Amino acid sequence: MIEILYGRQAVLEALRAGRRHARRVLLAEGVQERGIILEIIDAARQRRIPVQMVRRSELDRLGPVHHQGVVLETSSYPYADLAEILKISQERDEPPFLLMLDHLQDPQNLGTLLRTAEAVGIHGVIIPKRRAVGITPAVCNTSAGAVEHLRVAQVANLSQTISQLQQDGIWVVGLERTEGALPLEEADLTGPLALVVGSEGRGVSRLVRERCDWLVMLPMCGRITSLNAAVAGSIVLYAAWRARERTAATSE
Repeated sequence: MIEILYGRQAVLEALRAGRRHARRVLLAEGVQERGIILEIIDAARQRRIPVQMVRRSELDRLGPVHHQGVVLETSSYPYADLAEILKISQERDEPPFLLMLDHLQDPQNLGTLLRTAEAVGIHGVIIPKRRAVGITPAVCNTSAGAVEHLRVAQVANLSQTISQLQQDGIWVVGLERTEGALPLEEADLTGPLALVVGSEGRGVSRLVRERCDWLVMLPMCGRITSLNAAVAGSIVLYAAWRARERTAATSE
């Protein structure tokens, strides 16, 4: 199945990662071959992928997307499995650090979270196969291509996957502003960890919430009592990464 990736950074990172089977790069006529465009051309040539100049109108047929004069014809996103994700933490000799998304619907939110996840060294991301957004070209573009360097697994049942992770000694923590949730600064996020971020509006579903080992929340002092899922998730991911870095440094 051919997929069309668009946007300069998304295309460049897909070429750099080399996990997809790319067919060709299309550049709009008039695009100047400098900066990131030159990097795209060089990356394509290194992998022996044709680069073709076309009329901008041909790229505009993709619809109302910000293609920036660049598209990549390639294979669909290569999902991983859970074993592959856990193997990454073993190879790095690090306690597992995972992100689980409970039926997130908005490609923008997913892309933002994936970009943060890659920046903080997440070993892998777990999403449901149904009733949730997958790794689409829009998600790749929003993540600035970060998803191309991540391992993302699609699972049939999040609750069962949580049980499997817990059997492997991984603590599962839900991000939910509710009674009994620990404020972020009181939560220990340094060990084997899977952070669960819920969907827009509904948050973490009841069954998933009940399976979590504990819940964490972000204290707030303003009149708005909730944050966008991507913003809240990114804050906790970054806090967890910094805490883990401090723990690793003191144990050396």
